[in-house]
Amino acid sequence: MPTNIEIKARVDSLQKLFPVVASLANAGPEHVVQDDTFFSCPDGRLKLRVPRDGHGVLIHYRRADELGPKPSYCVHSETSDPDGLRSVLADAYGEVGRVRKHRTVFRIGQTRVHLDLVDGLGEFLELEVTVGDTLESDAAVSEAHRLLAAFGIEDAALVKGAYLDLLDAAGATQVR
Repeated sequence: MPTNIEIKARVDSLQKLFPVVASLANAGPEHVVQDDTFFSCPDGRLKLRVPRDGHGVLIHYRRADELGPKPSYCVHSETSDPDGLRSVLADAYGEVGRVRKHRTVFRIGQTRVHLDLVDGLGEFLELEVTVGDTLESDAAVSEAHRLLAAFGIEDAALVKGAYLDLLDAAGATQVR
């Protein structure tokens, strides 16, 4: 199962962070709008991601809800009928919430850097450091810490859990 080291932090201003990230990036920015529907799942999380282009990606992942860099194990499958799949999954498992966001994606080495504006929550930085042939887990954790420092992100800004959890805590879960 593919593995990333992930970390998420609340930021004061994506506008201020953007040039810092861009100056270190090998690729990007790519701008995407995402609508993630989460379904009940006893072992991790199950979400259907639908970008603005209309295709969908069903993603199952397991990640500890803790602060700091942590492993995330995920698998995904693409679909050309996200509305139909959403309907079937909602009927079978129950829809537990929606997260809508505008994401700006950069790549710095083995890391995908997401600058996220999340509806109902605000501005966030998310790092996904790919673990694999060229980078082992410990090195990926070190890379996440290095980038956080380069971006000026303090430990107090780190958040645990998914955006869905933060929306739930704020009483702003978006369920149809």
